[in-house]
Amino acid sequence: MMGCKYGTHRVIEPKGVLPQAAYKISNDMDTIYDNEILIDVMALNIDSASFTQLKEEAGGDVEKIKAKIFQIVNERGKMQNPVTGSGGMLIGRVEKIGDALLGKRDLKIGDKIATLVSLTLTPLRIDEILSVKLDIDRVEIKGKAILFESGIYAKLPDDMEETLALAALDVAGAPAQTAKLVKPGQSVLVLGANGKSGMLCCYEAKKRVGPTGKVIGVVRREEAKKKLEELDICHEIIIADAQKPVEVLNKTLKANGGKEVDIAINCVNIPNTEMSTILPVRDEGIAYFFSMATNFTKAALGAEGVGKDITMIIGNGYTKDHAEITLQELRENEKLRKVFEEMYAK
Repeated sequence: MMGCKYGTHRVIEPKGVLPQAAYKISNDMDTIYDNEILIDVMALNIDSASFTQLKEEAGGDVEKIKAKIFQIVNERGKMQNPVTGSGGMLIGRVEKIGDALLGKRDLKIGDKIATLVSLTLTPLRIDEILSVKLDIDRVEIKGKAILFESGIYAKLPDDMEETLALAALDVAGAPAQTAKLVKPGQSVLVLGANGKSGMLCCYEAKKRVGPTGKVIGVVRREEAKKKLEELDICHEIIIADAQKPVEVLNKTLKANGGKEVDIAINCVNIPNTEMSTILPVRDEGIAYFFSMATNFTKAALGAEGVGKDITMIIGNGYTKDHAEITLQELRENEKLRKVFEEMYAK
């Protein structure tokens, strides 16, 4: 029994859409299609914007967070936060490979993998939530999931802890896209520079701009600035509220010799930061919105409203070789890897 390679055979409501856009998909794990892979799930890495919203709604109460996650998955057949629309990714072991995919994937039963497609389109069944790790957006569970034929994944590397690899792979699209976008000599602004994706983007951007470029990190607090200074992945670090675009603009201009930047990268996990990303960018520059808290209507109309002729890029979580690029960053930079180990490899 063959299904659609993109998973439309699992869509329950509304019919005719892809799984990510669907309100509800089938998470029946008793029978898998010949072009599906069944995964025994160990943990979910919830998207930062989604996890932040869940924590705030629950007032930090772990039991309320568990109940909300159960409610979402039971109702929708997948983990898609109804407020942010975002999901995350998972880690698990390959339990079964559909007959049509046998020998066509570099996988065998028992391989430990991280899925590199969003939980917003992944059929998921949660049998038990074992723990919620509030500080690293991780939920350990017993459950099952389906990877469609078109789904991408990464086998977890042998040279680092799985929690470390998962933390990096969760945001792999951001530094890999940065590697593609940034050119020597450019000025780059990274909002949310002290977060997972922000640190990786700063490192990659600094490597790409070379000795004649500049990377400016935006953080909200002095302690975050000190952490970034120790990492030495930015040329300049400014403290500003990413929800206050004029403040961000003025401080960026001061840090960049009075000039607007070539590229701004948004890695924050809170809403209403669109204009802080757009305003500091020069005409014909680039605004890259990796944050899933971005409202793209606000971004489009906001850029028009201030007369900005810029290219705006939606933060596609996938780009070619993104897993390899991101893991290599942790191998290259011992300081960055240590920070990730301290923060996320728990």
